[in-house]
Amino acid sequence: MSGSTQVARSHLSAAALVISGILFVLYPAIRPFSDETSLQGAAAFASIEWLVAHILAMIAFTLLPLGLLGFYNSLQEGAVKSLAYWSVIMCWIGIGLTLPFYGGEAYGLHALGQEAIKQQNPALISLAADVRSGADLVMFLIGLLLLAIAAVILAIAIWKSGRYQKWSGIPFAFGMWLYIPQFFGGQPLRVAHGLLVALGCLWIAVGLWKQSNQNNNQKTKSSTYITGKS
Repeated sequence: MSGSTQVARSHLSAAALVISGILFVLYPAIRPFSDETSLQGAAAFASIEWLVAHILAMIAFTLLPLGLLGFYNSLQEGAVKSLAYWSVIMCWIGIGLTLPFYGGEAYGLHALGQEAIKQQNPALISLAADVRSGADLVMFLIGLLLLAIAAVILAIAIWKSGRYQKWSGIPFAFGMWLYIPQFFGGQPLRVAHGLLVALGCLWIAVGLWKQSNQNNNQKTKSSTYITGKS
């Protein structure tokens, strides 16, 4: 792989992390919050803001593995790269288990809200509990747990890498571990949590961007030196 190609891929991974972080903030900021037991809740479910917010969340999760893959590719063979590898794998699996729940939230509850408004029947909103329970909820919780573990492994790999700021993986790890508890908070707390995740994504992205540029400069200098000697 040429140096320019590797740099481009690293920059793409860094950009994916930045975009993902921004979307993790926009999701709770845009998402309507209501009592979800009345027609007001139905209006929230039926709104375009509800649909857009959850789609943004799904995109945010989808972009995460691309960012982690860039970090993995930036490392030399060894124990740290092995850690990064397992972080990417667990992140992929976790997201695969997480996204179906968001699909139900985005499309299932959106359709439910529209029908409740159409019939002017707030009793239909009680069906939201059925959408959010069962095997789908179990998959969702397992998926978020795997994402949290992947984030901790990533933080350990960053700490041990010797190439990145040791603390740069900590905010992201905290953000992923707090993902389940933050669901019990209101909109301000959930937006604050989104900002924490965004900070984690941004810090890793900056390190990845800088590291790829440094590696490319070193390769260029080395190539120039060898060419000059020959």
